[in-house]
Amino acid sequence: MKQTHTGIVKAALVMHPDMSPISTSEQQITLTWDGVEGDKHAGVSMSADSPDFYSRDSEVRNTRQVSLVSEEELAKIAAILDVPELQSAWLGANLLLSGIGDLTQLPSGTRLIFSQGAGLVVEDSNPPCTAPGQVVQDNYTDKSGLTTAFPKAALSKRGLVAWVEKPGKINVGDSVQVWEP
Repeated sequence: MKQTHTGIVKAALVMHPDMSPISTSEQQITLTWDGVEGDKHAGVSMSADSPDFYSRDSEVRNTRQVSLVSEEELAKIAAILDVPELQSAWLGANLLLSGIGDLTQLPSGTRLIFSQGAGLVVEDSNPPCTAPGQVVQDNYTDKSGLTTAFPKAALSKRGLVAWVEKPGKINVGDSVQVWEP
């Protein structure tokens, strides 16, 4: 593995089950073996989301414990959509990082090691869908078509999903080292 980037945590967020699909900004989040404490996507396991291998009611390992987005990539998506900004909370993200402009391009197996010792392993890119697009549309009612335009604009820029390799705390302002396989 080689260290390729160093970034900064610009926002730490929790998607509370009763408030989804929007995340709530916190000063600090706690990573447990389940994921982000109190988050909708927390859990060691989840229901299968692809009928290709298992029935939808099957329990499988949760590899989507944490959602990460890049400040730089959100700015690119906003520019494509011609809106002033995209907030990480609107995408249901858990961490907004700065300084890693090509975050979505990091390969599976990349490790993100935070300054207080917590660690994540990248599982995959987070495919864009219309749910965050609807939140964007709800925040820019003077524009039309954002719900369906979002997935295309966010393609290869939507961020990553990861699982917890080492529990710990992550604060806004903490640094993160990126180690690629």
